[in-house]
Amino acid sequence: MSLAPPERAPDPRAATARATAPATGVPAGAAGRGVRGPAGRPARPGRRRLLTRGSFPYLLITPAVLGFAVFKAYPIAASFWISLTIGNGDSERFAGLANYRRLLADPLFWTALRNTALILVVQVPLMLGLALLVALGLNSTKVWLRPLWRLGVFIPSLTGLVAAGVMFSVILNRDAGLLNWVLSLVGVDPVNWLGSPFWARVAVVLVITWHYTGYNAVMYLAGLQGIPRELYEAAMVDGAGPVRRFFAITLPQLRPILLLTVVLSTIGTLQLFDEPYVLTGGGPDNSTLTVTMYLYNNGFKYFDFGYASALAYALALIVSVLGIVQVRLMGERR
Repeated sequence: MSLAPPERAPDPRAATARATAPATGVPAGAAGRGVRGPAGRPARPGRRRLLTRGSFPYLLITPAVLGFAVFKAYPIAASFWISLTIGNGDSERFAGLANYRRLLADPLFWTALRNTALILVVQVPLMLGLALLVALGLNSTKVWLRPLWRLGVFIPSLTGLVAAGVMFSVILNRDAGLLNWVLSLVGVDPVNWLGSPFWARVAVVLVITWHYTGYNAVMYLAGLQGIPRELYEAAMVDGAGPVRRFFAITLPQLRPILLLTVVLSTIGTLQLFDEPYVLTGGGPDNSTLTVTMYLYNNGFKYFDFGYASALAYALALIVSVLGIVQVRLMGERR
C-alpha cells in the first residue's frame, strides 16, 4: 500500500499568468506581490527612485557644498599653488618655498606684523572692556529709555568701514578737525593725529574702537539677560556685594560669549585693512601698515601674486595659532 500524497490538479490561473508574463526575467508572481510604484502600479524593473527620504537631506545641502567648493575650496587650493610660483603669465614658474623664505627675510613684512600686533594688544582689550561696561549699564533696571540707548550704541557698527574712515579723517584733521577744535577749548595744542607715527596708531585704534564697541556690547547684553536672576538673589542672601557677584557669577556665566568676542576681535584685527587704508594709507613711514595692507599692495599694486599668496597663508597660520591658543586658555573647563 503506497503512502505518497495524491497529486494536485494544476491551477489554470497560474498557467495563464505564466503564459502572459513579459520576458523581463522577473518571476510572474513577483510582479503581483513585489515592489510597486506610485498609485499602486508595479515598479518598472531596473529603475530606482533618486529622491528618497535618505537622499533628500543631501539634495538640500548640495547648493551650499557647491558654493563652498567653487568660491572657497578652489580659491584656497589655487592660492596655495600660486604661493609656490614666481612670475606672472607666461613667465610664471614653480619656485617651491622661495616666497616663504623671502617672507621670513622681508623687513617690511615684520614691520607690518609688528604694527598689527601693537594694534591688537591695545585695541582688543580696550574695546571689549568698554563693551562690557556699556552692556552692564544697558542691563541695569535703573537706566531710563534703555531701548533708545541700546540703539544708540549699536548704530556705529552699521556704518560702512570706508565711510567711518572718511568721517574720522575729517574729524582728526590737524588744522580743521573737530577734535582739535574741542581740545583747543581747554588749551591743548593741535595734535597731528594722522601725521605722527604714534598718533596715527592711536587714530586707528580710536576708529576701530568706536566702530565695534557697540556691536560687542549688544552681544554681552544678550549674555547678561540670559543669566538666571536666582543666582544673584542667592548670592545677595549670602551677603555677596556687587563686585563679588560680578566676579563670581557674571564673568563665569559670560565665559562662552567672552571667548567668542575675543576670538572674533582677534581675527578681525589681524585682517585689519579698511580703516588704516582710508585713514592713513599705511603711513606715516609705514607706522600703520598692516599685514593685510601689505598683502594687498603686493597682490594688486605690484602684481606679485605668488608673494601675496604666501603672505595670505602666513596670516592664516597666525590667525589659526592664536585662535587655538585662545580657545585652549578661555575654553570651558570640564
